[in-house]
Amino acid sequence: MKIILLGAPGAGKGTQAEKIIEKLGIPSISTGNILREHLKNGTELGEKARGYMESGNLVPDDLIIDMLKARLSKDDCENGYILDGYPRTVAQAEALKDMGAAIDKVVSIETEDEAIIGRMSGRRSCKNCGASYHTLFNKPQKEGICDKCGAPLFQRDDDKEETVRARLVVFHEQTEPVKAYYEKEGILSKVDGMGTISEITERIFAALGITE
Repeated sequence: MKIILLGAPGAGKGTQAEKIIEKLGIPSISTGNILREHLKNGTELGEKARGYMESGNLVPDDLIIDMLKARLSKDDCENGYILDGYPRTVAQAEALKDMGAAIDKVVSIETEDEAIIGRMSGRRSCKNCGASYHTLFNKPQKEGICDKCGAPLFQRDDDKEETVRARLVVFHEQTEPVKAYYEKEGILSKVDGMGTISEITERIFAALGITE
């Protein structure tokens, strides 16, 4: 099964992708990870991408598509895959279709913006050991201090409320047309992203026609 997982930053795509991987035994393909791998290995595509990145420009769609095409041709993708973080635009969705990737199902995890902001702006990380906490759901024993090593906790810039709000605006602008594109194709399922992890997994499995 070839699946695209859509959802706002903090909607739980990574967690739900793990549940699908566990069930179906297919890989999760992240364009960010592919790009990092090419850069690390110094491939021809990676060096081309590095030129754009070092000059402060976005890596063009056609270069990302070439990397994606190479990744999807590997043996572990024979029985399907999950695409995470791609496509972000209608142009990318069309490029995916042009390269012959026949997507079976697109699942959009629908979560209220205020819930996303609450989840993300409450995150805290340890500067020393990297342990994660949350001001509401996973509080440290002593406020602002890591339980494991006693180092101070901090809030990543990415998790600050104003940054999260700005990211959500961009997400909606880019992703709503992508959802409309796949709705027209007849393969989009919208899934309520509110509730416990297991409740959301159950809804996603139902949308994919997977039995527990």
